[in-house]
Amino acid sequence: MQEHIAQGSTTFSSEVITETVTRLEHQWTAAAKASDSTKVAPLLAEVFVELDSDGSIYNKSQALDRTKAAKWQVNEIGDIHVVVYGGMAMVTGTWHGQGTSADGKSIDAHERWLDTWHLNGKWQCVASASAPVKA
Repeated sequence: MQEHIAQGSTTFSSEVITETVTRLEHQWTAAAKASDSTKVAPLLAEVFVELDSDGSIYNKSQALDRTKAAKWQVNEIGDIHVVVYGGMAMVTGTWHGQGTSADGKSIDAHERWLDTWHLNGKWQCVASASAPVKA
């Protein structure tokens, strides 16, 4: 069954929402690979919270600082699935990253992630969590 979301006088189908948040996920990934926190900032809500794969929790400002400081040779997402629920979209996928973290550690990681997006005039991510993929 096709879900529809109304925002003001505009109605969005779940298909359009899926395309939109998938595009935003790819924008976020490309901006993060380029260490461009200014392009990531508008994608994150002011209340954004990130649960990193090591159990650390970061707010929007901290997440943007980490984005700016990290240096990636590889930063790729895949296997994206979107579930639309009301004015929200839950997106899962896989991530592969190789590079240097914000704290200078070498990284070669494969993770699964879950991002929660909320529509409030525009789509913004309110929460993100990741976990290592076990070999």
